[in-house]
Amino acid sequence: MFTKQDLLHQRHTIDKLRNQSVLTPQHAEKIEQSIASSWQRSASADIPKERLAAPLLKPASNKNPSVLDVAIQACQHDLKHVAEQSSMVIAVADIGSTILWAAPSAQMRSAAEKVHFVAGGQWKEELVGTNALALSLKTRQSSCVFSNEHYMSSVHDWVCYAAPILDPYTQQPVGVVDLSATWKNHNALGMLAAERCAAIIQNALIEHQRQHLFIRAFSTPQILFNGKALVLTPRQVEILTILTLCPQGLNLEKLHHALYGERKVSVGTLKAEMSQLRDILGGLLGSRPYRLLAHVEADFLQAEDALNAGYVAMALQLYTGVLLSRSESPFICTWRDCLESRLSDAIYKAKEPDMLLKHLARFPEAIDAVQRLTELLPLDHPAHQLLVKYYEG
Repeated sequence: MFTKQDLLHQRHTIDKLRNQSVLTPQHAEKIEQSIASSWQRSASADIPKERLAAPLLKPASNKNPSVLDVAIQACQHDLKHVAEQSSMVIAVADIGSTILWAAPSAQMRSAAEKVHFVAGGQWKEELVGTNALALSLKTRQSSCVFSNEHYMSSVHDWVCYAAPILDPYTQQPVGVVDLSATWKNHNALGMLAAERCAAIIQNALIEHQRQHLFIRAFSTPQILFNGKALVLTPRQVEILTILTLCPQGLNLEKLHHALYGERKVSVGTLKAEMSQLRDILGGLLGSRPYRLLAHVEADFLQAEDALNAGYVAMALQLYTGVLLSRSESPFICTWRDCLESRLSDAIYKAKEPDMLLKHLARFPEAIDAVQRLTELLPLDHPAHQLLVKYYEG
């Protein structure tokens, strides 16, 4: 446990560090490196100084519940119990730090509503600065943001503990859970409590995804069924990809055209492929029309959802290579071109150099990222001249 004197001393130390224009290595050791980096990003973001509450997003009335939404509903009683017993507020946010669900204890209700720590609250770092939700998603690790480590002064009385929620099969983050209290109640067990809540949600995800098909189509294709890799032909991977993009199903003629286009391949060949797939997937492959009856997720759908929500960093992180690069399916080629065009457009509109530098490190041939970085980076930046030479060469 921390004494009140310990916590007051910590607040005083943080105040001194934040008031310094440059953190020396000696001073930086007194705080987490992730916090120091977040302060720098927050300082360079265009965040209104008068902002005291997170922007509030109105819930979409026609939104289909995500896998995370369903998991939250299944375990919300247990999550509420944790918040009430610890006099905290609990929130679960999506991969862009927008809160999907929250439950405050009586002690934190008014404070949570005042700063929009409620469903719809947008806690992206570029909108509200340093906070545990965004930090945990960025680092993919549990995070604690204490008192005046927060960027917004309205939450300087808070201490927040957050833990990423990972998909049980892909180990990709699907969201984040946060437990928050007043700074005077800071406790070393807070982080463990947040991690326990993340585990509760992940268990609910497992329960929901008992018949779970995951398609990796970026880079090296792989199909996972309930966590186990299936041995499939490239054509069968294409078929599953097409059916994933057409959840309403396709009849034999339309599936044949989507897969082969004008190539002269007999309908019997496609029927044989479908028969083999049915042997592998059992009753999870429907017919008349052909459709997938399992719970299906895919890296390309996750990337599209991230782009739709404006989470460009997550979309670029998910994009590990060209979508089924060897496929000649006209349907897949069209979808591939559309996705890459959207990614490129997002890159040209990006304002975060760090995000683009990470993307360029994985894809040195990404000319769109090179061009955008030459616009974003100051002329005296060490990487600027290298990028100019690369682009001109």
